[in-house]
Amino acid sequence: MANEYLGTGRRKTAVARVRLASGSGKVTVNGRPMETYFALETQRTDLLQPLTATDSLSKYDVRINVKGGGPNGQAGAVRHGIARALLEADANLRPTLKSLGLLTRDPRMKERKKYGQPGARKRFQFSKR
Repeated sequence: MANEYLGTGRRKTAVARVRLASGSGKVTVNGRPMETYFALETQRTDLLQPLTATDSLSKYDVRINVKGGGPNGQAGAVRHGIARALLEADANLRPTLKSLGLLTRDPRMKERKKYGQPGARKRFQFSKR
């Protein structure tokens, strides 16, 4: 393929490597069609948001390699990766993508468990006697 545009997207513990190549709009995730990998319609619309917002859904074929996290985190990582790859393909799309908040990496992560506690914030039950 002549010109491929790469983008790396991250959310929670999921990491997505996205490759955009000029084509007809075929989206494959880990070698499978997007419809079989992401079962929920909300996840599919979420990850295609950068392409639909910039009217470039039928311009590119998207190949995605994603690992880590759960389905929603992976969908968010793919969305971030597609937005970054589109930016590499056409720098003029930056204001559109930025106004929708698609270039910002979601910083929310799971908080670590602390010693002396059953969870990150929960304390063991206090007993006076």
